[in-house]
Order: sequence, then structure tokens, then C-alpha cells
Amino acid sequence: MKYLSLIFKNSWRNRRRSLLTVLSIAASLCLLGLVGALYAALYLSEASPAQALRLVTRNRISLTQPLPFFYREKIRAVPGVKALTVSQWFGGVYKDARDFKNFFARFGVEPKVFFEIYPEAKLPEEQKQAWLQERRACLVGRTLVERFGWKLGDRITLKGDIFPVDLELTIRGIFDWAENDESLYFNIDYLYEGLSAGRRDTAGTFTILAESKESVPRIAREVDELFRNATAQTRTESEQAFALSFVSFLGNVKLFLLAVCGAVTFTILLVSANTISMSVRERVKEVGVLKTLGFTREAILGLLIGEAALISLIGGAIGLLLSSGLCYLVRQGPAFLQQTKTLSLQPGVAVACLILAMLIGVVSALVPAWQAARTSIIDALKYIG
Repeated sequence: MKYLSLIFKNSWRNRRRSLLTVLSIAASLCLLGLVGALYAALYLSEASPAQALRLVTRNRISLTQPLPFFYREKIRAVPGVKALTVSQWFGGVYKDARDFKNFFARFGVEPKVFFEIYPEAKLPEEQKQAWLQERRACLVGRTLVERFGWKLGDRITLKGDIFPVDLELTIRGIFDWAENDESLYFNIDYLYEGLSAGRRDTAGTFTILAESKESVPRIAREVDELFRNATAQTRTESEQAFALSFVSFLGNVKLFLLAVCGAVTFTILLVSANTISMSVRERVKEVGVLKTLGFTREAILGLLIGEAALISLIGGAIGLLLSSGLCYLVRQGPAFLQQTKTLSLQPGVAVACLILAMLIGVVSALVPAWQAARTSIIDALKYIG
């Protein structure tokens, strides 16, 4: 610690090179922090208490394949199932499909059990009752209201694409739901009214509310066992796992994120190693002078490694600040996944990135610093660099 002031001064002796190194490391750590935050949100985050009680049953083959509607009563009879609702992704087109801002999630659900299964959705009681009493009523999230300038009583037309029917909906409720406020929900019976008899007997998914968190794995097994020999077999999983299944459509996202982290780490190592090597080569004579003044080999080694660690740490801190800003921008964008609405740089990820940046600085400086520290006084003083 007694050489800390010397480390600070030496780190900025070549200000242009040090600044460029800091910026390079900052850019790399910015990307690394964002990727780390996304990885933690997708694969390391815990489900909320309400989400931990919910399961989703879908067709085992594909989410695009429907399930028979009569499965509902059989699933409801499984011990531990507290409530159940049919859920159907409608798709459809709102205004101009070419404008991406017009895309948002649209689901048909059963209003009578909706708030029992999704207690996170908050809205006034009179709006709940209006939705329950009117067949063409719908609920919309607060973010959608702010995006389109909607208000209670406005009418929305959704043109069918998956289903050959257009929906004329009236906004009767505006809900607040931190993790899912970019969705629209309508009465699924209104959709069934416009379909042929054959398509009314199907459901996209069944959302199950379990009595306890401990019963969730057992319910999933028993539901799938019920239809193991059926023509339409099921796959029942937690709501969190179901949400991640959409990510799997893009491929092995987990491997991709890890590969990006590895590539970024390698890039930081190269940048830092190159900078430190150049700095040490310029200071061989200085090392000789320090030795004549009584600096030990260990002290010189510590000085050179400390400089590299300090530069990497400063760059890492700046990069993480930029990463936090990127996370904020992602939260403001469209909700491709539920996790993106709460994306943030968690303290654990930030600390891990800072430690990694400092370790990279130390590792990149270790070999050139060791070679410089073990150089004899005579060799150092006659060195021509």
C-alpha cells in the first residue's frame, strides 16, 4: 500500500495510451456486463412467489399444435390444482403490421379465474367487474396505454391471421403489472363464438395454479402421465421454464452467451497484455534505477502488476456504468421476453465483472513484469529500447 501513489502516477505517465486502453476495456466490459445481466436474468433468476405456483401445459410436439378442450376437466381433477384457465395466443394484426411498435401480446383467457391465477395484475374493482360483465371487453397493460394513447372505453380492432376472425374489443380495464404490462387480454369465449365448431374444441395452453410450491413438480408429472397414451400428449412445466422455451427457438442461447463472454474476455486480455508489454519495454532502464535506489524485485513486480490492475479496474468500472445504461434502454424497449422488462445489472454480476477485469490486468502483466523485475541492474541500465 505504501507504493499506491506511485502506482497511480505511473499508470498515467503515457496518458494517451492509458486512456485508449481504459476505453477499450470499458467497451469490452460494457458488452460483457450486458451479456452477463441477460444470462443472469434468463437462467439464474428466481421466480416470484406468484410465478412459482403457476404451471403451463402445452402440446408436447409444439406450441403451435392445439390441445383438446376437454383436457381442462381432467387437469382440474389432479390433486393440488387450485385453479385452471384456458389460454390462447391470438396473434392478429393491429393497424399496420409493418410498424413494429404495433406488435404486442394478445391472449384469450377466462375472466372468472384470471385474477385468481394472476394476482400481480392490479386494477380498480369497478374495472374488473366491467370486464367480467361484457363479452367484448378487454384488459390492457399500462405501457400499451402510454404507447398508443388509449383510454377506458376506446375500441380496438384486431384482424385475425392465425384465426379467421376479427375481434372488436372495448377497453374496460387498465392494469399495472411490473413484469407483464405490454399485453392485452380478452374473453376467450368471444373468440370461440366466431370459430367453426371444430376449432372451438381446442385450446392453446392450460395455465395451472398450484396450491403450494412443493406440489408443482408432482402436478407436472401427473398431468403429463394422464395423457401419456393420448393422441395429443402434453408437456407441463413451470411458467418460468415455459417462458424460456421461447428463447430456445433462437437456438442454444446459453452457449451463445457463454461464447460471447469468452470472446470478450480474450479480447480484453489481448488489449491489456499488449499495453503492458509496451509500457514495460519503455521502462527497463527505470527498473534499473529503482533497483539502485533499493527497490526489491518483489516491489518492482508489485508496481508493474498494480498499474495493470488499476487501469483494468478503471476501465471495468466505466464499462459497467455503460452496461447499466444499456440495460435501462433494453427495459424501455418492446418486451420480447418477460425477463427483459426487469433487466438490470445485478450486484453479483457487477462484482464478478470487476474481479474478472482486475484478474485480466494481473495475468496480462505477470510475464512482462516478472521479466523486467528479474533483469539485473547492469543489463537494465545498458538496455536500448
